[in-house]
Amino acid sequence: MVQVNLNKPQLKETTDSNQNVNMNNIVYDTKQLNLWYGNHHALKNIDLAIKENEVTAIIGPSGCGKSTYIKTLNRMVELVPSVKTSGQIIYRDRNIFDSDYNVEELRTRVGMVFQKPNPFPKSIFDNIAYGPRIHGIKNKKTLDEIVEKSLRGAAIWDEVKDRLHENAYGLSGGQQQRICIARALAIEPDVILMDEPTSALDPISTLKVEELVQELKENYSIIIVTHNMQQAARISDKTAFFLNGEVIEFDQTDTIFSTPSDKRTEDYISGRFG
Repeated sequence: MVQVNLNKPQLKETTDSNQNVNMNNIVYDTKQLNLWYGNHHALKNIDLAIKENEVTAIIGPSGCGKSTYIKTLNRMVELVPSVKTSGQIIYRDRNIFDSDYNVEELRTRVGMVFQKPNPFPKSIFDNIAYGPRIHGIKNKKTLDEIVEKSLRGAAIWDEVKDRLHENAYGLSGGQQQRICIARALAIEPDVILMDEPTSALDPISTLKVEELVQELKENYSIIIVTHNMQQAARISDKTAFFLNGEVIEFDQTDTIFSTPSDKRTEDYISGRFG
């Protein structure tokens, strides 16, 4: 299959001497991030460095700031009225809060998969081709290649290859979620954010998505919010435990689940609260 290049514009490299150009394969470096919804202090002094080609899980009880945090990574959180932030999020050596930062480019590079499958009310083909078309790709052969490549990447090609022009709403919930993942892959992102992507799925569909996540990390950096601690333990390389808007602990997943350094982490993992 032909390698497809969307010819996305490159983000400018920083020349700020205070920022480390070689960040040891760190894709996101969050520094002293604070976020408020009005007067509510939702994120407090978040410091978190996320490496590329790893699965990073964000765990914690409801309302602890997990989803808010990942929505800052592509600045979707700013769609909520009265949001205010301070601190930095360095993505590929640039602070995404810089006044001249192109948010559209950021959201092209950082794909998002939501809790509830949300395919467009269009055909399977048109769902996947939507992003490339927005980027100016009109050639049918090229679009055909992108659609097949993306569906294969989301491990759903064999299930839908004879149904490409049927409405995506006719698929099962698990299939719809993999269509949404394929839609994210179609614009060739660098990072994929997943906000509880399996919470609305049955166990078999959940397993398929988890297997897919493991495959995707070969080519993408994945950050996944999950309430399911067993899921975090199964699929992630590193885990961050959030509580009341703070990062309590961030370490290798095996360490977090076997020998956490903070008693609050141990209490949450053992089911004492949350």
